[in-house]
Amino acid sequence: MNLAERAALAALHCLDPERAHSLSLAALRMGLAPTPGPYSTSRLTSTLAGMVLPNPVGLAAGFDKNAEALPALMAAGFGWLEVGAATPLPQPGNPKPRLFRLTEDVAAINRFGFNNQGMEAIAPRLAARPKGVPVGLNLGANKTSTDRAADFARVLAHCGSHVDFATVNVSSPNTEKLRDLQGAAALTSLLAGVMEARAALPKPIPIFLKISPDLTPDELAQIAEVALACGLSGIIATNTTLARDGLQSPYKTQAGGLSGAPLFEKSTRVLAQLSKLTNGKIPLIGVGGISTPEQAYAKIRAGASAVQIYTAMVYHGLSLASDIARGVHDLLERDGYTNLTEAIGTQRAVWL
Repeated sequence: MNLAERAALAALHCLDPERAHSLSLAALRMGLAPTPGPYSTSRLTSTLAGMVLPNPVGLAAGFDKNAEALPALMAAGFGWLEVGAATPLPQPGNPKPRLFRLTEDVAAINRFGFNNQGMEAIAPRLAARPKGVPVGLNLGANKTSTDRAADFARVLAHCGSHVDFATVNVSSPNTEKLRDLQGAAALTSLLAGVMEARAALPKPIPIFLKISPDLTPDELAQIAEVALACGLSGIIATNTTLARDGLQSPYKTQAGGLSGAPLFEKSTRVLAQLSKLTNGKIPLIGVGGISTPEQAYAKIRAGASAVQIYTAMVYHGLSLASDIARGVHDLLERDGYTNLTEAIGTQRAVWL
């Protein structure tokens, strides 16, 4: 992180977190952010569900909910991007304030509630994006929908021809009863509709499932079984947590999903458990608490084929993506791996 980026972060931290987030997106749209392009080497290049990634460091959903800053983000150093969540109809989300910066914990709590402009507004932006790194869309459901399971298929049918992959998000804690869709029967039914919509696309795309870190071992085993049976292309582990263990910030009692540093260990353990349950039959994406190359590398060695970051950028800036990618390359070189795929799952047992 250079001096200009450090100064910009300091200024943003003087503002309300949601206002700071909006200004960050505005700066990206105006071309005021670093755009070095993705750092890539033969050690870092890999294939995820058929998509070629120049490096394994992706942007998690939630940063660019409405796909408004895609050109800049595609040049910011990430190996792949996920935007959204998008719902069929526009919705404002939950009342403000709904985003809290837990500086003492290097974390954040949000209760946005799938605020977005809706699939009709988002689809044209996805269609107009420049060529470059893979871009996917996080699929969501409207809060007032009478058939939330069908919402995921509706968004995929409308936007799927404009993206490289899509993620079914049934793990956000901020839409009431959404996580109920993670149950085996409900999830199987939901995914059947999504896969039917996928089959109708001009070119079927990979479908990922994003899960909660708060699942019990039995629930996790059921999800692994459903994912394999339904032919999913990957599992993203994990979304935010409702746990509040060990937090120091005065905002620790705020409702919503916790992300950032406190989530690293919990999410990595879930990732390792999934790796064991699926036994390499489905790619896994590691998310939660990554802020250093060492942590990204730990996720890979726990079983991840790729990783995503978001909250850490609040504290370390947009250049973090390239910094992590470069650091992972150096760690792979140190350990004698010619490609990151050789390192996947090699330290899984440490996290079980």
